[in-house]
Amino acid sequence: MKPMAILGVLLIVIGIAGLAIDNISFTERKTIVDAGPLKVTADEQRTIPIPTIAGIVAVIAGAGLLFMGRAARS
Repeated sequence: MKPMAILGVLLIVIGIAGLAIDNISFTERKTIVDAGPLKVTADEQRTIPIPTIAGIVAVIAGAGLLFMGRAARS
């Protein structure tokens, strides 16, 4: 398989995953106070939204690369 076709398949998979998953959540630990032996930390929940248009664009771009990779082989 050509590299362009492999990249196309990878973009399609990432695009479908982006459409299936609405957002990515993770916990970030921040140091609030750091004064000598005293250290106070806080956990902060963060969420990164994944736009639907990004998934659609990734699928379309991947399909285009897959088509171009197969057309170049013929």
